[in-house]
Amino acid sequence: MARKLFSWQQGRQESGYDKMLLCRILFPLKFDVYLIKFPQGSEIKPHIDEVKTGRHFRLNIVLKHAAKGGEFICGNPIINYSRVKLFRPDIEQHQVLKIEQGIRYILSIGWIKK
Repeated sequence: MARKLFSWQQGRQESGYDKMLLCRILFPLKFDVYLIKFPQGSEIKPHIDEVKTGRHFRLNIVLKHAAKGGEFICGNPIINYSRVKLFRPDIEQHQVLKIEQGIRYILSIGWIKK
């Protein structure tokens, strides 16, 4: 895990985004914090993030909007403001539309509640 801290890694879903692990705690609450960079051309297709046990929550704070594109889409978010998104990625399909111009940065905080 130490090698992943504070270094850019390729994101999942072969979508073109990059992520930097800032913090991870496994006990007593599984918890992580990432800085996520969406360069122009990146996107995340609709998906659900399955977990083995518990309820997964994710709080995304938009640090910088893309000049065009990059909207977050979620079927039933808990909170959905311009810069603050709280949702259940384990039960709600979600996606990020293609970044058509500019770069989008997100601070993403996730936890699993048993």
